[in-house]
Amino acid sequence: MLLDAALPLTGLSGVAKIAEAAEQMGFAALWTSETQHDPFLPCTLIAEHTQKLHFGTAIAVSFARNPANLAYIAWDLASQSDGRFMLGLGTQVRAHIERRFGMPWPESVVGKLREQVDAVRAFWNCWQKNKKLDFRGEYYKLTLMSPFFNPGPNDHPDIPIYIAGVNRGLARLAGETCQGFHAHPFNSPRYLAEVILPAIEQGAAKAGRSRADIKNSVTAFVATTPEEETFARAQISFYASTPSYKPVMALHGWGEVAEQLSALASKSQWGEMFGLITDEMLHTFCLVTDQASLPAELQKRYAGLADRLSLYIPFVPAERDDFWKEMTGAFSSAKKI
Repeated sequence: MLLDAALPLTGLSGVAKIAEAAEQMGFAALWTSETQHDPFLPCTLIAEHTQKLHFGTAIAVSFARNPANLAYIAWDLASQSDGRFMLGLGTQVRAHIERRFGMPWPESVVGKLREQVDAVRAFWNCWQKNKKLDFRGEYYKLTLMSPFFNPGPNDHPDIPIYIAGVNRGLARLAGETCQGFHAHPFNSPRYLAEVILPAIEQGAAKAGRSRADIKNSVTAFVATTPEEETFARAQISFYASTPSYKPVMALHGWGEVAEQLSALASKSQWGEMFGLITDEMLHTFCLVTDQASLPAELQKRYAGLADRLSLYIPFVPAERDDFWKEMTGAFSSAKKI
């Protein structure tokens, strides 16, 4: 199990130092996210200021972009970093795609994301093998690539694609066509074992692949202090209020609570949502333990479920350095056993 780090929600000014520190700390990869800032711009700095650290987007909003944008950006980042870049894509939810990005919501989420992934690879195949661009699907028709716009071959053309999701459809798609899956932070070991991994395996089997071909990247809620418990409880209540995430709650018998949370969220009654997350729910979705026990408890909790693991805590140099050294040291030792 590889231990990765999450880039803080920051601008570009501190990225270089964070990347250098993440590499020195021993993380396997550094992931950027698309919330308050663009997820790709920091990647150029990570590539420039590290030598071995892998990095990628977790996630870039796919439905806010077209395949050409994604193909060009990933191609350049893979070249710049000697193949250390991983393209992580997520669909976002309908309200954000339509009302924040002004883009249309597809009739089939899985169908459009599948087509985006295939279209991106069609560009890469065109550039690497000098073949005619001829991609025709329901959402995209791509047939023009003149030499002036062709960047040419790449020394690292096999760029890993990770897609993110909560439910079975996207997990199956990852198993069928991608190198990795970003499991949503709102997860439990039971949900991963009973829903996500079986769906990945179904997709892999359909494509003649094995489970080992797909890396399951999991972000874990952890709490070692009362303050972190409070934060985790609030985040869980927020995620559980999202209608499309209801199956996670329903698996554990908390579907009615999810509906109550959705109703409160629609009225912006955020303070009342917090109280609906019981201690049982907190411990189901968050690992609550002491700091000394955390590395071993994480490895026990996610053994066989996660190939890559990140904490729902951004990595900030000079903040909790002893904590992070203990974490990376424990995971490094586990890999050698």
